[in-house]
Amino acid sequence: MNQYAIGVDLGGTNLRAAAIDTTGKIIEQIEGPTDGVDGSEAVLQRIGAAIDQLRDTHGRASLLGIGVGVPGFIHMEKGLITDSPNLPSMKNYPMRDLLSELVDAPVILENDANAAALGEKWMGAGRQVNDMMLLTLGTGVGGGVILNGRIWHGFMGMGGEIGHITVNPTGNPCGCGNVGCLEKHASATAVRAMADMLFPGENLDPKQLNDLASSGNEKAKLIFERMGEALGIAIATLSQIFNAPLYVLSGGVLPAWNHFAPKMISEVQRRSFNFRHCGAGNQIVPATLGGSAGLYGAAFLPMVGRNLAS
Repeated sequence: MNQYAIGVDLGGTNLRAAAIDTTGKIIEQIEGPTDGVDGSEAVLQRIGAAIDQLRDTHGRASLLGIGVGVPGFIHMEKGLITDSPNLPSMKNYPMRDLLSELVDAPVILENDANAAALGEKWMGAGRQVNDMMLLTLGTGVGGGVILNGRIWHGFMGMGGEIGHITVNPTGNPCGCGNVGCLEKHASATAVRAMADMLFPGENLDPKQLNDLASSGNEKAKLIFERMGEALGIAIATLSQIFNAPLYVLSGGVLPAWNHFAPKMISEVQRRSFNFRHCGAGNQIVPATLGGSAGLYGAAFLPMVGRNLAS
């Protein structure tokens, strides 16, 4: 059998794990509830059980290692989850060493958005480039930065927080302490909040808004234009700083691409001379791996060694 690695995607609600071989083929994938309310030890045991299940099926001898993508901030050298808003019991939790001891195998810990960015670089939309940015449009806006083919962490592991770029200096308050963050103007949560203002009492989700916009509803189209404007400001900022050739968007709001992308792209072109100057060398595209990007990225880490994610 080909060598393989196990990728784990730990979310606030669901836990997924997959055995993926060195060609990028998912051999087997399993999924279950995270049940984070049960505490950190219970979550650790669930991850260990998923790893054991995959390893028992596909063999210990061929296993290259285990990568785990987690939501939150990580102290990379210590393998410590310093904070995870969706998993509060994991605050200051030494996940890497505890899990490695539990399953008796090497473990690499990574932020979930970084893992997703690496997955898109390996097997998705970013295959042809060495520099790219990933924006995940979910409850918030996550971000992952790949430079020279490697995850860029910054000096404390907190680099790539694209969702907290200011796109409106007098905008909506954010839980991070700032106002006008991208995730307060372009996430699924932000879309819902705008819908509550323009469609009071209807409790519309992004899919329903997308359907309304597709049917020609002007208020629904306006919501996605505002979202596109915020994304365009953020991507223009990234373009001016990094001059990367590729910006990839993923997440649950992606089906509304046709409604927010035109405004997003026009805003980037208006605000970024780098983007205008580089012409066709710049691309803003939808992700291709969907919800599997984090699994691919997590599994890829032990295949190439920690030096890839420096």
